[in-house]
Order: sequence, then C-alpha cells, then structure tokens
Amino acid sequence: MGSIDAGLSGWRMTSNHNRMMELQRTSMKAGAGAVKVDYFGSSAFKITSPSGITLMIDPWRNHPSRKWDWYFDDFPLTEVDIGISSHAHFDHDALHLLDAHVLLDRLIGTFTFGDLKITGIADKHATDSSAAVYDFKRIIKEFDNIDITPPNNPRSWDHCLLLIETGGLKILAWGDNRHNPPEEVWAAVSDIDIVLLPIDDSQHVISFAHAKGIIERLSPSIIIPHHYYIFDVTVRQSTLQPADGWLTTQANVVRLTNSSVTYQPKDLINVDKRIDFFDGNVAFDKKKWLSNSR
Repeated sequence: MGSIDAGLSGWRMTSNHNRMMELQRTSMKAGAGAVKVDYFGSSAFKITSPSGITLMIDPWRNHPSRKWDWYFDDFPLTEVDIGISSHAHFDHDALHLLDAHVLLDRLIGTFTFGDLKITGIADKHATDSSAAVYDFKRIIKEFDNIDITPPNNPRSWDHCLLLIETGGLKILAWGDNRHNPPEEVWAAVSDIDIVLLPIDDSQHVISFAHAKGIIERLSPSIIIPHHYYIFDVTVRQSTLQPADGWLTTQANVVRLTNSSVTYQPKDLINVDKRIDFFDGNVAFDKKKWLSNSR
C-alpha cells in the first residue's frame, strides 16, 4: 500500500465549497477595481480580485528526495480559492499545501470564475544557463543523462505562462519560462500591465540581458521580481542570490515596505516600467514558520 501522504491533500481538509457557492451568486460581474498582490517568497504570489476571489500562483516545497532543500521548511498551509502551478518543478508545484477549492496544474487554455480569468499558454522552461552562476543544463546532462533542450525535453521542462485578468488589469506570471518563446506566444501576452519576472543576481532562470529583452518587448507598467534569495526563507545551497545587484542598474525602483500592494488601472496610466520590489517581505509569519521547521 502506498503512503497516505502522497498525492493531493484535499480529502483531508475540513473546509468546503460554501464560500465558492456564495461567490457564484455574488461575484459574476467583471469590472475595474482594486487588485491586491501578496508575495509569499520564491515565485509564489496571491492575487485577490476586486470581488475578493483569491488565486495562489506557484506555491513551493523542498525537493521530495529531501537531498536538495531550497527552503527552511515547506510552504505554509494556506487557504485560497484557486491554486495554480506553472510547471512541474518542486519550487513551483506544491498545490497539495493549499487549502483550495480549485487546483489548476499546468493550465493550458482558459479558466474563468467570477471577475477572474486565467489563461495558460503552453511553452518551454528556460534552459539557457550560459549566464548563470552554475551551468544547470550541463549538470543535469552529466549526472542524470537527461537532455533538457527543447523540443524533446522531459515534462518537467515544459512550462505554462499564466495570464491573469481581473479588475481591468492584465498580470503575466512569467514563471521560469524561456526568454525567447515563438511569436504566437508573444501575441497571446500583449498589453500587459504587470509582469512577475524571475530575477536574481545568480541569473539562475534568465540572464539580465534576457530580462531586459522581455521587459522591452512587453513594455509593462510594473515589473515585480521574484525567484531570488531571501536569507530567512531560502537556504544557501539553493545557489540563488538576492536581486540587489540587478536593482542597482535600474532607474525606476520602488522598495516595498511590506508583503502586499494594491493596484488599480487608473493608478497605472502614466507608469512605465516601474520595478516594485518586495525584498524579504513575505505574507506569512516567518518566525512561526521557522519555529515549526526546527
């Protein structure tokens, strides 16, 4: 008999669909309004629509082998309405650690509920590690004999860009996507207001040059960095680094003082490529979380 701790955990939750049934009655009209973004570290963000629907993007965990931990503990169990994962890597796929009504794993196509619309666009994970501190592509080939080069890569090196539309805003979760998707992918992510982009000084996912190219192509109002080292969340052996080096080269940076920020379309009309940086602020109690890990 397999372990009862394997697989999704919804069957163990005491919560139910009552909230979603109420939202079905009250939140089906879409419109402009305040959209809240909370940062949970790594590449995890909670987006709250104007009607109050919550979406968690890419919750993380440690590698299931426990031989290559990236975090002091796994993602804290969090209640949300919808959970979504962009790809099958441990630092993005901990949907089982969400107490969620709906789980969307590697969405390709469109999901709509109330005033929230999510479109998943199939593409490929970044594999150009030429600028990274360590050449992960070569390591995977040398030690696992796996070639992650598209198009014949294994499943975990596929990727889905996630386009979230709510409150009159278009938010693109770039995740770990490659910097040079085909033109039909670029066409599907036009007129972006906010992009969540993986940037750290180790250039682990994309290089600084790649980040510049993506930003210039999308021309968003807001860029939010993620996938960087946080000293009391991410362990050193992750090899991730802070994003401060890259930030010093940028002209329009706002260092946020907490883990939450709210956006409205009217506030972004004259904003061009501003970088909103959460730094080490995360939307859970780090002291309690760290005490649980000991």
